Amino acid sequence: MEEADKLHSKLPNQEFDYFKIGKILISRWYWIALSVIICMIAANTYLWYTPKIYATSATMKFEEKKSDISDLVNVMSSDKGPSKTQSEMFVLQSPSLIRNAIKDLNYPISFFYEGRVRTTETYPDKPINIKILQFDSSKFYHDLISYKQINATSFSLTYQLNGQQVKNTFNYNNPVSIGPTTFTIGYPNGINSNTVILFKFNTPDDFVGRVKGGLQMNEAVKNSNIITLQETDSNPQFAADVLNAIMNEYLTYDREHKQQSATKIIHFIDQQLDTISNKVKQSEGEIGDYKKSSQIMDVTSAAQQQVTKANAIEAQRDALKMQLNSIEVFKQQLAKEKDNISLNFNIEGSSDQLMNALITNLNTLYTQRTAYLKVYTTNSVPIQDINQRIEKIKTDIMANVNLAMKSTLKKINDLNAQLGQVNQKISTLPTAERDLVRLNRDFEINEKVYNFLSEKDLDAQISRSSILPGASIIEQAQPNFTPVSPNDQEIHRMGIVFGLLIGVGMIVLIRVLNPYIYDKETVESLTTTPIIGVIRKFPYNLDENSSEILVLSQPKSVFAESVRSVRTNLSFLAAEKSQKVICVTSEVAGEGKSFVAVNLASTLALIDKKIVLIAADLRRSKLHKTFHVPNDVGLSNFLANQSTIDDIIVPTNQSNLDFIPSGPVPPNPSELLHTDRMTYLIDVLKRTYDIVMIDTAPVGLVSDSIPLIRSSDINVFVIRSGKSKFYAATIPQRISQEYQLNNSVIVLNAFEEDLLHSRFYTTKFTGDSHGGGYYYSDYIGYESSGYYIDTDKKKWWDIRGWFK
Repeated sequence: MEEADKLHSKLPNQEFDYFKIGKILISRWYWIALSVIICMIAANTYLWYTPKIYATSATMKFEEKKSDISDLVNVMSSDKGPSKTQSEMFVLQSPSLIRNAIKDLNYPISFFYEGRVRTTETYPDKPINIKILQFDSSKFYHDLISYKQINATSFSLTYQLNGQQVKNTFNYNNPVSIGPTTFTIGYPNGINSNTVILFKFNTPDDFVGRVKGGLQMNEAVKNSNIITLQETDSNPQFAADVLNAIMNEYLTYDREHKQQSATKIIHFIDQQLDTISNKVKQSEGEIGDYKKSSQIMDVTSAAQQQVTKANAIEAQRDALKMQLNSIEVFKQQLAKEKDNISLNFNIEGSSDQLMNALITNLNTLYTQRTAYLKVYTTNSVPIQDINQRIEKIKTDIMANVNLAMKSTLKKINDLNAQLGQVNQKISTLPTAERDLVRLNRDFEINEKVYNFLSEKDLDAQISRSSILPGASIIEQAQPNFTPVSPNDQEIHRMGIVFGLLIGVGMIVLIRVLNPYIYDKETVESLTTTPIIGVIRKFPYNLDENSSEILVLSQPKSVFAESVRSVRTNLSFLAAEKSQKVICVTSEVAGEGKSFVAVNLASTLALIDKKIVLIAADLRRSKLHKTFHVPNDVGLSNFLANQSTIDDIIVPTNQSNLDFIPSGPVPPNPSELLHTDRMTYLIDVLKRTYDIVMIDTAPVGLVSDSIPLIRSSDINVFVIRSGKSKFYAATIPQRISQEYQLNNSVIVLNAFEEDLLHSRFYTTKFTGDSHGGGYYYSDYIGYESSGYYIDTDKKKWWDIRGWFK
């Protein structure tokens, strides 16, 4: 047959249809809208319950006064020195500096308003007046205490003690003891009696983590000496106050740090002054006593000249010895690797500036290493790199110190030689005069040294008082009452985006998890067996037996027209035969094979075709209920030789249509259908009827229908939209290949437009595609054309159909 050759055509081409994707999404727009609404409600709930976070910022500038000597030191060093800005940023974030900054705030007691959603800190306001009577920073009551006013004389406090909640009533201005902490509460003015206030006692350490966690610093411009500081906190006023306190505390720290060198020099000079002062007083007393005992009032001018010269030499020598002592102290500091090394002596010429520059770089490296040790281990690469730099600078410093020590020792030796010559001349004086000269020499030497040290002490005092911090505050922190987190616009935007994603995700998920066939494009993509028509879903509620369909109560409906389309295409199959045997089957029960068989038989009868419909499902046929006839005698009786053909044929109310019921359920239905009597019955019926239509058992469940399928002229395999699974579409092709059949076709039953499950491919038929010879339509979009009288489509606001 020419028509049979079409059954083995190749699969049609299917092109991706972007327009269908849009239609699929629009078909469930209310899912997307609902998910967006839910996500927006969740976003607003999150914003309602999440505390606001505020950020305030300030700007600082580090002074970078560099001398030519310090530049020379940097040139001499092969390694790039540490950034001062980075080092000072570590200092600004150090817990000790933050702790000292918190002490400048009013930190001992924190107050909160208790709300239905969250508690709110009242800083800097103090809603109730609390006076601490006994407080031990190492042991005090840490937990929150709830305060509520009772009347003008009393109030209640609720708190946890030893794991139990305690509620007591107290009078204003009377001592209250909770654990080791004692305090009084004064009567507050302007507080609603229903207001619940929470408060707790603090130490500076309680705020260090809070402040450090919200503190951020960055260079305003890379490698610049200007930094921006930012503090984030749930209380904008606290953030601004603590940031200003940190900057002010840093200025104090930096000034004191720079004054340490001058302070050490002053301390060293003061110690020497105390010693020299005692020696001056002692020498002065010895001179007076000697003059009284020896009755010598003065020495000669020659002796005086030698004494003056000796005094000058000894004064210089003692000054050099003190410098030598200072060098020894400095070497000890350098060997102990103290964090702050200071130069307690002067080196003549540019070497003094060079030493100061080296010591400044060394102290900076010590500070940076201390900061890095909080992050890295001692064996890490950054620490090892800093240690190498420190050792290199220490080597340079020690070389300069040794040179200074050698130079000092040489000067002392020269002065000792000069002093020896003067002492020889003094030794030639008379004994009494020589003794007086010696005493005067000691006095004058000590006095000169004392004056020298006094001048140095004054210079150091002036130098220390003139030291200024190495940084300045460019911009103070101001409270910023606009929250930075959570970002309302960002949260709402995320809510919309997540809502859209969830809505679209639901559509995609349901499509992915869907195991059922819904449209003809899906069937066409699974099998080469042709589709000869799409029967639309009946628009009305069906009774149990679907009897009203037989009379085609709505002949102008889309449903009726779709049945006619299948009828038309059936007439082109096996066209060379005047009498045809049509077998109707499906994979499983409930797919509408009997429904299709009845309606096809009814429409064929309307075009003057003489039709007989056989209920060949001998196991559980229900066709007799559709025609309202008994099932006492039927096909099973005839096959069992219990009845004749005339006994089992039942006329129906529709002209040209007769019916053969299945009869009582036999014990061997499959064997009966394989007998020659079944073949004989079909041959006899073909002589009387134009079309013998057989409603068989589901081929996917039992094998009863196989002999009927093999002997039929046309095999109609019914697939029900939304009921049949993907596997069902492959069964007709598998049966055709197994039994060498070429007369199988597919009818898609109970189709209704459901874009959610529709395939997003459009079929493009070519000349050799299997659908080229059959015209059919799914009638989508034609309901409003005026040719059909169907009921109105379900409106979108009918929520009962949303999740169907």
